[in-house]
Amino acid sequence: MRSPIKLAVVGAGLIGFRHIEAIKRVDEAILAAVVEPNPIQGIAAPVFASLNEMFDAIDVDGVILSTPTPMHVCGGLDCVNRGVPVLIEKPLGTNVDEARGLIKAAKRANVPVLVGHHRRYNPLIQAASEIINAGKLGDLRAAHVTCWFYKPDDYFEIAPWRKQKGAGPISVNLVHDIDILRSFLGNVVSVQAQMAPARRGYDNEDLAAAVLKFEQGTLCTISVSDSIVSPWSWELTASENPIYPSTGESAIWIGGSKGALSIPDMRLWQHDGEQSWWNPISATVSARPSSDPLINQINHFMSVIRQEAAPLISGEDGLQNLRVIEAIQRAAETEETVRLDLEVT
Repeated sequence: MRSPIKLAVVGAGLIGFRHIEAIKRVDEAILAAVVEPNPIQGIAAPVFASLNEMFDAIDVDGVILSTPTPMHVCGGLDCVNRGVPVLIEKPLGTNVDEARGLIKAAKRANVPVLVGHHRRYNPLIQAASEIINAGKLGDLRAAHVTCWFYKPDDYFEIAPWRKQKGAGPISVNLVHDIDILRSFLGNVVSVQAQMAPARRGYDNEDLAAAVLKFEQGTLCTISVSDSIVSPWSWELTASENPIYPSTGESAIWIGGSKGALSIPDMRLWQHDGEQSWWNPISATVSARPSSDPLINQINHFMSVIRQEAAPLISGEDGLQNLRVIEAIQRAAETEETVRLDLEVT
């Protein structure tokens, strides 16, 4: 039997506790420490007030950063400086410039950085990728994402940073969908967008829409809001997290010259015979495999730590996703088209 991997979780908020529970369910993983400055209970591991205090006290094999977004880059740099692989919750940082500095430092130190776009570890996304890569949709022409839900007031009251500019649904929620779209369609080359101020009076937006053009010419429309009552979001359709009620609807649609796929209900629509609106069209439903993506992500992180695998979602991937998010925000603020060149860090 191999030696267990000692993991630390930094930040014991909503997602931090989910990481803690996932570690408990993974063979050969040990929750070695939790870093949380606020009092917490029910943690069967040493608790430290700061990351560097933990590093000075114990050795760990990997760190999971689930702190508020403004703390991601500084925490990531602390891990890199100690030579410890780190999994950083999305988004990678609050802006591209600071995130780029982290990725450059990690490359110089040869320390793996992973970004927590956990949906890509969901077998539903992997099954959709197989359908697309097998050519069943033909030439990919268009995509659409709906990301609508209603966050209650106490979501913002318990963490006031969520009210600030840059912490709206574009960066906090839409970044997941950007990562999925990039995994299906490649890199984004231009963005147009609009957004609206939060109706609750916060500094951030609560509604945005964007048109993305991908390098192969595919066009994607996106609508995101955390103030719309709706069944159409990944959280309410994928049955990925039991705290969200499942609606059985879909939230992502990919269309091509031979067919169209809705995700996560995995309905593949194709014409009978020739592609023509005169011919009947019907759907086949692919299998919907299910497993906890956070557990899958922990297993993958352990493989990276053991140098058995390269990061599925690297720091560079996280940086490219953040560049798209920043472009959406800039396009919405200026009402101008923002063009993106493929950046090499």
